[in-house]
Amino acid sequence: MKNTKKAYIAGGCFWGMEDLFRTRPGILDTEVGYMGGKNENPTYQNHPGHAEAIELTYDMNETSFREILDFFFRVHDPTTINRQGNDRGDSYRSAIFYQNEEEKKVAEEVIHIVDAAQRWSGKVVTTLEAYSEFWPAESYHQDYLVKNPNGYTCHFERFDTFLEENVQ
Repeated sequence: MKNTKKAYIAGGCFWGMEDLFRTRPGILDTEVGYMGGKNENPTYQNHPGHAEAIELTYDMNETSFREILDFFFRVHDPTTINRQGNDRGDSYRSAIFYQNEEEKKVAEEVIHIVDAAQRWSGKVVTTLEAYSEFWPAESYHQDYLVKNPNGYTCHFERFDTFLEENVQ
């Protein structure tokens, strides 16, 4: 029986992140949208302060929040402020939207592990933001790279796991 939970992350353009996460073990569903901004019902044309985020529905029997964050820190550059690839602005910030103190603690621990590994040229600048409402993006953004296989993405897996030596 599935034991499902949701996780919320942002790491640049939501298309590329969604495309990589959709095939991960334990990920049951992905949806792109907006989080952490100043207006209700944000749109692509009007989302001040919102990050382009992903809602991941996962089976806790097959993966964990820690493993999701491990992959997250391997597929985008968490050391750049408000930028991924050619995309610039706070919409493209690296953020973890934690839903409770346990998720916040896990996020802090994984950030420490990533920094200690020194695989990136700088320190992690990913923000930890308390969960706020997730606003689904327009339908043409959902599964964008499936619909447009030659579309733009700056996301790819750069490293093997950060957790291997740090399994807890």
